[in-house]
Amino acid sequence: MEPALQRRIQRYGWDKASVYYENFWQRQLKPAQDLLMEMAALKKNEKVIDIACGTGLVSFRAAAIVSDDGSVLANDISEGMVKIGNDLVKEKKLNNIKFERMDAEELDVPDATYDVALCALGLMYVPDPVKALKEMYRVIRPGGRAVAAVWGQRDHCGWAEIFEIVDKRVSTEVCPMFFNLGNKDMLYRSFAAAGFSDIRFERINTELIYHSDEEACGAAFAGGPVALAYHKFSENVKIEAHKEYLDSIKEFRKSSDYAIPGEFVVASGYKIG
Repeated sequence: MEPALQRRIQRYGWDKASVYYENFWQRQLKPAQDLLMEMAALKKNEKVIDIACGTGLVSFRAAAIVSDDGSVLANDISEGMVKIGNDLVKEKKLNNIKFERMDAEELDVPDATYDVALCALGLMYVPDPVKALKEMYRVIRPGGRAVAAVWGQRDHCGWAEIFEIVDKRVSTEVCPMFFNLGNKDMLYRSFAAAGFSDIRFERINTELIYHSDEEACGAAFAGGPVALAYHKFSENVKIEAHKEYLDSIKEFRKSSDYAIPGEFVVASGYKIG
């Protein structure tokens, strides 16, 4: 896919998904975010940049740890996500965090500015993940560290058919390389290609719990990476797509709930010298 087109799809797709994102994904993404925060080992007074931050599920946790003498710059390509984040900053009356719209591959910040760079489940969406990791490397100080989480292997993620279901109803593929970084040691190798040293790499399995057909479909279609294409579907096409998706996850249904397998990969690395 042409990189510029992929960026537009992500930008406007996540604008659509932003109002649904936390309701459908906050609980499901927590295991990956917990491991990312553990590996980041943030300290008081540190300066943190959170890339592809969404509504700030990780950003606000980081802000609480670094305290008022530290700071967090949260950024996302979606204006909708950034607006929700900044609204929450005002609501919470916080002074050590702000949200700005940025492209992960071209961060609008000076070199060697931050102690820590975070990216929780955002690298799958950028056209060139290594370029985004190089930007993370550029903006942290010597001795600084970066941590990123991605989804794991396709065959370890029970909801993966969503992409094929949507792709055959649109003219352009949605996230064609989504699971690539989750394969084998791809995330480790991407960190190394970006220049990081002392790389640590972990893989975890989890379950995504949804309590109804409506919750499962809401997460998959309205609140996730296929949102832009989904919002262009007619009502009849939406109904067809819902049915096909529910058929694809029926083996994970337990009574009225779904327990859909998922896998996450988290890596960290340091900037030496």
